[in-house]
Amino acid sequence: MNTQSAKSVALPVATCLAGLACWSLVCSLHFFSTSSLPSPVDVASGFNEEVRSGRLVADVAASLYRVGIGVVLGTLAAVPFGLWLGYYQWPRAALMPAVNFFRSLSPLAWIPFAILWFGIGDAPVIFLILMPAFFTLTLATAAAVANTPEVYFRVATDYDINRMALLRKVTFPAALPQIITALRLTAGIAWMVVVAAEMVSGKDGLGFAVWDARNGQRADLLVCNMIVIGIIGVMLDRLLQCLTTLRSVRWGYER
Repeated sequence: MNTQSAKSVALPVATCLAGLACWSLVCSLHFFSTSSLPSPVDVASGFNEEVRSGRLVADVAASLYRVGIGVVLGTLAAVPFGLWLGYYQWPRAALMPAVNFFRSLSPLAWIPFAILWFGIGDAPVIFLILMPAFFTLTLATAAAVANTPEVYFRVATDYDINRMALLRKVTFPAALPQIITALRLTAGIAWMVVVAAEMVSGKDGLGFAVWDARNGQRADLLVCNMIVIGIIGVMLDRLLQCLTTLRSVRWGYER
C-alpha cells in the first residue's frame, strides 16, 4: 500500500475514532440523559439486539428493495426520454420547463397522493422514489445530449451513420459520463426519500424502524438505525462510483 492509499484509509479511521471519543466524553459528563443521547456502548448493545432479532437485516433488505426498484424504473423511463428531449430542440423547449418544475418539487410533497393512490406498503414508497429519480435523470440526460459537441454528429454524418446507430454509437456514449454522475446523485436522493417515506407510509424498512424507535423511546436503536442508514448511503455511492472507472466512460472523467 502506497503512502497516498494509507492516508486515504488512516485519516477517515482517525476521524471516526476521534468522533467516538468525543461522543463517549460527552455521555460520561452527563450533559444529556441516556434517553436523549445514548452512549456508544448502549448503541452497540442495541445494534447487537437488532441483529440477533433479525429485524435489522429485514429492514435493510426492505429499504434497499424499494430504492432499487424505484431507481431502476426511473432510470429506464428517464434515459430514453432524456435522449429524445436532448436530441430534438422543439420538444425540449416545450417540455423542459415542466421537467424542471416537477424536479424542483420535494418528493415528500407527493406523500398524500401516494397514500391515496397506492395505500400503505411498498407501492407508495417506490412511487415517491420514482418521481425524483425520473425527473432528475431526465434533466441530466437531456442536458448531456444537448451539450454534446456538434463535431461528433458531423463526423457521424460524414460516415453515413443512420439515426439508430448514431444514438447507439455517438449520442448515448457521449452522454453516459454525465448520466452516471446524475445517477449517483439520484441514488443519494432516493436513499434519503425512502427513509422519510417509510416513516409515513411504510410497514417496515429503516425509516419505519427509526420512527418506531422514536415512538418506543429507544434512543439507542434510533442512533443505531441512523448509523446504518449513513453507512449504506456511502456504500451505495461508492458502488456507483465504480461505474466511472469503466473503460467506455472513463474518458469523460479524465478530460
